[in-house]
Amino acid sequence: MQKTIITVVGHDTVGIIAKVCTYLAENKINILDISQTIVDGYFNMMMIADTSAAQKATGEIAKDLDVLGTEVGVVIRCQHEDIFNMMHRI
Repeated sequence: MQKTIITVVGHDTVGIIAKVCTYLAENKINILDISQTIVDGYFNMMMIADTSAAQKATGEIAKDLDVLGTEVGVVIRCQHEDIFNMMHRI
């Protein structure tokens, strides 16, 4: 299993989850866990996904999601689990 952390942050609008999840499904990326909140109109979502069946590398997925985020009006970040853990360890 190749775990990837995906975060989505921005102003809440209709269809954010649908568009992100559609991209993931089309690229054979399985969502293992998902958490989302909306606070005072700001949308925040964090996903743990399994990218082991994806045909694209994590870097290419990250670029695609960055473009998708721009289209939707949010910031989407995608990092391999190991990089995420190294950046957030104390």
